[in-house]
Amino acid sequence: MICLECKKELGYIDHKNAMDSLGVELCFDHHKRMKALIVKNDTPLEAIQLYYGLKEAGVKAMLEWWDGHKSVDIAISRVKLNIEIDSEYDKLTEEQAINNLEQAMHSFKNGFTTIRIPHILVRYYLNETVKNIIGIMEGLKANIKMI
Repeated sequence: MICLECKKELGYIDHKNAMDSLGVELCFDHHKRMKALIVKNDTPLEAIQLYYGLKEAGVKAMLEWWDGHKSVDIAISRVKLNIEIDSEYDKLTEEQAINNLEQAMHSFKNGFTTIRIPHILVRYYLNETVKNIIGIMEGLKANIKMI
C-alpha cells in the first residue's frame, strides 16, 4: 500500500482513512489536502477518484484547474480537454442546462473541449471511464496535429 501521490508507504490507519473517505490510497498529508480541496471547491469524490485513475494510467491531468471563468474538475491541457463530473445530473434544471452550455461555449472559445461524466459512471466503471477518456484524448491529439 503506497500513496498514489508521493509513493510513500502507507500504514494501515492512513490507508483505511483515505479509502473510507475518498476511495483512493493517500498518505495522511495528501488525504488532508484532498479533504480541504473538497471543502474549498465542492469537488466531487468521483473527480478525485477519476483524477487518480487517470494518473495511474499515465495521464498528466490537473485537479480543480481554473479556466478563467470557473474551476474545472479535471483538465488535461496537453489535448485541451476539460472534464466535469455531474453529481446531480438527474436534478438538472433549465437554468443549470443553460449555464452548462455557456460554460462549454467559453471552453470552446478558448480551444478546449468539455465533457460531462455522470458520477455513477466513475463510481461503478472507473477503468472503462479511464479507457474511454484516453480514447477521447487520442482523437483530440490527432485533430490537434491536423491543424
